[in-house]
Amino acid sequence: MFDRLSAYAPQALAVLRIVAALLFIAHGSQKLLGFPASEFSPPMFSIFWFAGVIEIVSGIMILLGFFTRPAAFIASGTMAFAYWIAHAPSNAFPVNNGGDAAILFCFAFLYLVFAGPGAWSVNKQ
Repeated sequence: MFDRLSAYAPQALAVLRIVAALLFIAHGSQKLLGFPASEFSPPMFSIFWFAGVIEIVSGIMILLGFFTRPAAFIASGTMAFAYWIAHAPSNAFPVNNGGDAAILFCFAFLYLVFAGPGAWSVNKQ
C-alpha cells in the first residue's frame, strides 16, 4: 500500500510548499500590513520589518514555486536567525519561548532547498 503512495510524493511536496508559504506570508502581512490584526507593528527598516519583507516576498515565491530553492534558503536562514535572536534568549524550550513555529518553518524550508518545489510550480525542478 505505501509503495503506491510514493507515486503522489511530488503532489504531497507541493501541498507542503503551498501551505507553509501561505502561513509564512500571513506572518509577514501581520507585521507589515496589520492583517491579520496584531498589536505589534515594527518600525520601518527595523530587523522585524526586514523579516516581514522577507516573509512576504520569499513566501510568495515559494507559494508559486518560482525560484523555490533560493527563496526557501533565504526563508530558512531568516527563521534560524529569528529563533536564536528573538526566541532562544528568553527560554531554552521552544514551546515556552514561542519559537516552535520558527523552528518548523526553518526545517520545512530547508527541506525545500534540497527537495525542490514538487508539482504545480512555475519553475520546474
